[in-house]
Amino acid sequence: MKKLLSIICVAILAVTASSCKKETVVQGGNTNTTVYATNVSDWQLITDGGGAYVMDINVPALDKTYSENGAVLVYIAQPGSTEWEAIPNVYAGRSYSFTHDVGRVSIYSQNPSGTGTPVKPGAIDVKIVLLDSNIN
Repeated sequence: MKKLLSIICVAILAVTASSCKKETVVQGGNTNTTVYATNVSDWQLITDGGGAYVMDINVPALDKTYSENGAVLVYIAQPGSTEWEAIPNVYAGRSYSFTHDVGRVSIYSQNPSGTGTPVKPGAIDVKIVLLDSNIN
């Protein structure tokens, strides 16, 4: 009787284990893009809304797909430095932030308090990382 129960248990385990199906999803290649702008200093003063400087950087790789479905990360550094600071951030006594749209990233610099006219920033290096994403 024990032998018969053992055989039945083994048979049930074998049928159960063989009915499991492992499914592997393989994503396509890396479609992320990194764009560098070095020693840029085309800051323009914005006087309405408390005072800030803005610099537009043309990024042709920033298409509608990246802008609407992916992610845009922006880093800044002193020219020639290898130490990148992610923005938004307060860096070197200034508050930096950014916005983006198709083909363009705009970097803003203002006083950390948000009031008063800030001192014009100097040249910076910019690293823009475009991350692709799948919509489910």
